[in-house]
This record gives sequence, C-alpha cells and structure tokens, in this order.
Amino acid sequence: MSHSLNIDKLDLQIISEMSTDAGISYAELGKKLFVSGGTIHVRIKKLHEMGVIKGTRLQVNLRAIGYDVLAFIGIYLEKSSLYENVAKQLLKIPQIVRLNYTTGAYSMFAEIICRDSGELRKILQDDLQHIKGIERTETIISLEESFSRPINVSEIV
Repeated sequence: MSHSLNIDKLDLQIISEMSTDAGISYAELGKKLFVSGGTIHVRIKKLHEMGVIKGTRLQVNLRAIGYDVLAFIGIYLEKSSLYENVAKQLLKIPQIVRLNYTTGAYSMFAEIICRDSGELRKILQDDLQHIKGIERTETIISLEESFSRPINVSEIV
C-alpha cells in the first residue's frame, strides 16, 4: 500500500519519529534524519495532503485533570444495519473517545473516559440505553493502562 501512495523510507522515518514525539521541531527532526528542516516541512505537508497524517495531538494525563474512569463498552445492536445510525448518536456523547465496528461478541466497541463512576452510570443509563438500535451493553472498567505505543512504521516496509 505504501508504494501506491508514493511513500518512501524517509517518509516512514518521519512518521515513526513524530509518532513518538509530535512536538519535535522540523529542524531537530531534520538533524536526526540527516536532512534539512525544509525537507521535513515539505514531506510532512505532502503526508498531510495524502491523508497519511491526520493531524497532531497533545497527549494528556487525564487522571491529572480529574478524569478517573476509563472504560470499554461492548455494544450489541438489534441489527447490524443500524450501525451508522447508532454511531451518529454515540458521536453526540463527548465522553466516548473511540468507537469501532467489530466482529466477534460485540457489534461495536467504544472507549469512554469519565470523571467518575457516577458520570459513567449516567451515560450508561440516560444516554446509551435510550439509543434506538442498541439491544444491550457490557461495560469493562480499566484499572490501569500498562502501556500505549505507536506502531513503528519504519520497520514495516
């Protein structure tokens, strides 16, 4: 796939480095990869235009700012054809930060971040259970995230 998008080794190195530290300056990244900061700028702009890079994000320690509950919600749909409508309704719930359409036990799998268990309960009872098409849900609370890491794309090619 990377060949059809005209992505080379330098592009993959840029992606890999920025996946670890998106705040690195173009000049610093250029020094690290033995090219100019201008080359990095042009490459990143190209990757954005191609849709390979979708943006940059600030990684926040959510617990430090009062979000103590991270949970996963397995969602069973009445019919799989209701997926798009249910997804649109779930998008309206700001605490749901990720949603996947899945195979296996659940039709959908959502990641939700809340300030406390009371907020989670409210969303489960007042929001999710009233969305037409959701048959039932199962909630799994994360006690700790052991690690989270980007994939090293420079080793894929």
